[in-house]
Amino acid sequence: MTPSDEYVEPASSMPRLPIAAAVVALVGLADSVYLTVKHITAEPVPCSIISGCETVLTSTYAEMAGIPLAAFGAAAYFAAFALALLAAFGNRSAWLGFGLLSVAMAGFSAWLLYLQAFVIEAFCQFCLLSALTSLAMFIIAVFSRFWRR
Repeated sequence: MTPSDEYVEPASSMPRLPIAAAVVALVGLADSVYLTVKHITAEPVPCSIISGCETVLTSTYAEMAGIPLAAFGAAAYFAAFALALLAAFGNRSAWLGFGLLSVAMAGFSAWLLYLQAFVIEAFCQFCLLSALTSLAMFIIAVFSRFWRR
């Protein structure tokens, strides 16, 4: 058997980074929709890992113009999911849009983490999950700038 006879696995037609970004965005979307529903129905959010969810989620910073911040997060995560999915099918401008959106989301998450730590002085595990997913999307977007097949 010569080296040219060896089986070479074909490259996947779906780019891995946009698919990973879409999955992460879906996690953020689920988290944001959950928090939005809890906010609208005024049901308490169970905080099993850390305490402080209710303090954060009922603070004056939990809404903007009467709309829960989680609803804005759900819209942003849905947009990020849609852009990542479009990019997975080869739309380069969608990937650029995903990158710009992930930068904005990571920056806003940093602001919200600052508010939790130094202004509200309490943390919400669901808000921390949202910050983590925003950071993961940002890392994927930055990593994609250096990844070459």
